[in-house]
Amino acid sequence: MATYITDTVKDTIKKFACGYVFTAKDFPLPVEKQKTVNKLLDNMVAAGQIRRLSKGRFYKPQMSNFGELPPDTFQTVKDLIEKNGKPIGYLTGYSLFNKFGLTTQAPVTLQIAMQKVKKAITRGNYRIGFVIQPNTITKENIPILQLLDCFRYFKDIPDTMPDEACRRLLFLLKQLTDKQIIQLKRLVLKYNPATIALLGALLETMNEKEDTSLLFNALNHQTSYQFGISQDILLNQKKWHIR
Repeated sequence: MATYITDTVKDTIKKFACGYVFTAKDFPLPVEKQKTVNKLLDNMVAAGQIRRLSKGRFYKPQMSNFGELPPDTFQTVKDLIEKNGKPIGYLTGYSLFNKFGLTTQAPVTLQIAMQKVKKAITRGNYRIGFVIQPNTITKENIPILQLLDCFRYFKDIPDTMPDEACRRLLFLLKQLTDKQIIQLKRLVLKYNPATIALLGALLETMNEKEDTSLLFNALNHQTSYQFGISQDILLNQKKWHIR
């Protein structure tokens, strides 16, 4: 039986792509054999055949011209953003700035948006933090929530001037369908007022006929928001109390 388990584990690992993160549950073996599988995987780590990402999580190393590569960000956090095939969170923060072309800086810290608070953890070379997303997270609305998060964390975008980031966000807004714009305006209402104001100003800049009354009425008009965007880029800053 021990030989069968060893052969099954090694044969299955051969079929995994390099960088694919797996656990003892990913092998076609009875649940009661998972302890044995974990011990075998620990031995393979000690032998340098596989790598440990975190407790109970492993991957096959991939080599490049620059040395050994870690798993990509999705593989690193996939168990934290999906459960039973359904999304429970999504990557946000610095990962998005790079994804959406707002910066070329590669993330060292990963952030995950969820509806529940969790303590920060470390996996591999990454420190993973968690932030609250007040909206319900679905597979369909994650791209819209990710775009809204870029507005939310606008002042945190590294190595990019505010005007440059603003132009990029305008470009991204222009790629959305009418249905997505409606969804964007609905979901932003659970964000902070500064995010609502910035989105409203950019939507009007993109299309002066855009109905932004829902966003405008959601604001406290005694409060102003500092973004450092020039008047040449955002002409309607006064209306939206942006400085």
